[in-house]
Amino acid sequence: MNESPYSFGRSGSVTSTETRNRVLRNTYWLLALSMVPTVLGAWVGIATGFSLFAATSPTMSFIAFMATAFGFMFAIERTKNSGLGVFVLLGFTLFMGLMLSRLLSFILGYTNGPQLIILAFGGTGVIFAAMATIATVSKRDFSGLGKWLFMGVLVLLLAAFANVFLHLPALMLTVSVLAIVIFSAYMLFDVQRVVNGGETNYISAALAIYLDLYNVFTNLLMLLGIFGGNRN
Repeated sequence: MNESPYSFGRSGSVTSTETRNRVLRNTYWLLALSMVPTVLGAWVGIATGFSLFAATSPTMSFIAFMATAFGFMFAIERTKNSGLGVFVLLGFTLFMGLMLSRLLSFILGYTNGPQLIILAFGGTGVIFAAMATIATVSKRDFSGLGKWLFMGVLVLLLAAFANVFLHLPALMLTVSVLAIVIFSAYMLFDVQRVVNGGETNYISAALAIYLDLYNVFTNLLMLLGIFGGNRN
């Protein structure tokens, strides 16, 4: 399979069926484990009113978040062949949980906030189950999606950054919808890379799929909050 230019968690080579199954199994276990610090970080953030970068301008906040996130991802890729990589990944998911707390706090301000969060979580789970099943049983090769999905992510980042200045509700909605579509497709792409032997490192695989899940969940939750939130 071709290597995606979106390289975090997306590199490797074809291996035996036994190795592929082991990588896939370890990936799912690590992915499940990564949810623990994410939930912990979100809980701490909500309980303490955590708002990292909030004191800076929106532009600097966006840049600081991206720099921190990509710094973590770079460190994960550098340590992925050792046990340290697992702890760096869990540290990253804790950070992402903290950053998620602002959105969760906003949604919890709705009277039906908990229901919206559960619905977004369930919807993300359904999407992942569907994409993982297709990636596992389909005979079609989805590796060609990689370069198109990477281009889509670049467009999303540019649009999100532009909206820091423009504050256009329509653009925000468009970005959220496209993000759900693109990262849902990335689930398919990333799981099949492991199934077909294109990714041999379970830490890298877990990182890639975690990013897919996180982005689908956050954008789905934002849309549910916009269209289904009840302040009364």
